[in-house]
Formats: sequence, structure tokens, C-alpha cells
Amino acid sequence: MNNKNSQLIEEFLTYLSLDRSLSPNTCDAYEADIHKLLDFIEGKDLVSVTSEDISLFIRYIHELGLNPRSTARIISGLKTFYKLLITQDYIEQNPLQTILTPKLPKKLPEVLSHVEIETMLAAIDFSKISGERDKTVIMLLYGSGLRVSELVNLSINDLYLEDGFIKVLGKGEKERLVPIGGKTIKQIGLYFQYYRNEVSNENSKNTLILNQRGNKLSRVSIFKIVKDLASEAQVKKSISPHTLRHSFATVLIEAGADLRAVQQMLGHESITTTEIYTHLDKAYLKSVIEQYHPRS
Repeated sequence: MNNKNSQLIEEFLTYLSLDRSLSPNTCDAYEADIHKLLDFIEGKDLVSVTSEDISLFIRYIHELGLNPRSTARIISGLKTFYKLLITQDYIEQNPLQTILTPKLPKKLPEVLSHVEIETMLAAIDFSKISGERDKTVIMLLYGSGLRVSELVNLSINDLYLEDGFIKVLGKGEKERLVPIGGKTIKQIGLYFQYYRNEVSNENSKNTLILNQRGNKLSRVSIFKIVKDLASEAQVKKSISPHTLRHSFATVLIEAGADLRAVQQMLGHESITTTEIYTHLDKAYLKSVIEQYHPRS
């Protein structure tokens, strides 16, 4: 890759990180999509890309069998990239100006029933030291609706257990307070007593969720915990840690929790993102966590 293209990509990533406050994972995805285009145009300058180049590139990734959702994400990312080049006077016209982003059907998220969650919790092996940690992971994902990135970055100082809240740093570096119920608070106490106090060391610092070496538990490890417990519980659905977040939102909406309260707890910037869960029940009641959530 020539120096000019490297410079443009670096400026774009800086813009995404600082101006848009996007997470490192999102920035990595944007960068990977630009590299897909670079591989296709075989070293051509990014500022010289034409609408015809883009059309051929989209046809190419379609022929590779990329699904419409991934294609839409790539087009959206490239549009953002070239809009930035226009504002910085590198180019005069966006080569994606006439390119339409595929319209995607609204896909309802996969959710787990409360029985399936309980079956997963029952599958935890408490003869292992990791048992209390794994239960804490599931209860924070399902009981508070956290994203994986939010969970792994929680610190002890983020816990306000006496007040029944945890402080979460979400997308765009935005902080929010999320209610935490009595059952989860009790589980966090057990986690400290039987796991964290045993594995923590000088490397642990203030990190809440640790692996058995006393370091921050990775995103990959949390995926594995959820997948393994689902398999042990014979849950046949295709799930991930995010499925527990969807399930958290769904159980509250089903019970009639206020939509804006759920939006705030999930850290959704727009309430339209939260509205996807209202396919189940649209009743509005005052109590949100303690009254309605079975694992709170």
C-alpha cells in the first residue's frame, strides 16, 4: 500500500476514533472494509476511485457470496470514508454518491426464554473455581443488558451496590447508570468471595471480571463461556453474549416496562433502536427492574 493511501486511512481512523467516538472494534471493521476495496483496485490511489470502480467492487463482493447485511455495512463505511475526503478537499465528488445501500428487512433478534437462562445457569460446574465467575458473567449480561465490551471493561469503582446501580461506559464513551437487582448484587458478593479474591494479583488492578491468571477476562472468553453453557444446557438456538442483552430487553418490554427506561438502560442513542423489542408487548408500567426482571 502506498504512503498516500496509508495516510488517508490513518486520518479516517483518527476521525472515527476522536470525532465520532467509535469503539476500536468498529474502527477495525471500517479499516478492514477499506482494505477490501484496496485489494480489489490493486494499488490504485483511493482518491482516484470512480463510481464505476465502486460498482464493479460491489458486484465482486456480491459474487463472493457476502450477505446483504455485510454488503450494506461496507457501502455505508465507504460512503463515510469518501465524505471525509470531500470535507478535507482530497476529492470533489463522492464515488458512492449514486450507490444505494441495500434495504434490509428488520430482523428480530434471537432471544432466550427465562427457562433457557435458568437451564444455562444450572449447567455451571461449581466444583471449578470459575463457576462463580461464569454465573456472574451470565447474570450481568442478562440481568443488566450489558454489551460484552462494557462487561470486560467494568472496574470495581463502577459498582454502586448499596445504591443498586453500576456505572457503564458504553458506545461513544458515553456513561450511563444501569440498575442492578438484589440477586445479581448477591452474586457479585459470591464472585468476590470465592473467585476474585483467590485469583487477583498485582496485574488485576481495578478490573472487575478476571480470568484465572488474574488478568482482564477477554471478549473471546466470554463468548466461549456463553456458547459452552448453551451447549451444556442443550439450547438449540444460535446464540452469543449479545443474545442475553436482547433477552434482557425483551423480558422487560414483555412485562410492560417503559420503553424510554429500557432505552436508557441499554444505552441506545435512538429510541427507534429499542423499539425493535416492542413486537412482544407495548404496555407501559412504572416499575422496570425489581418488579419485572426474574433474575434481578
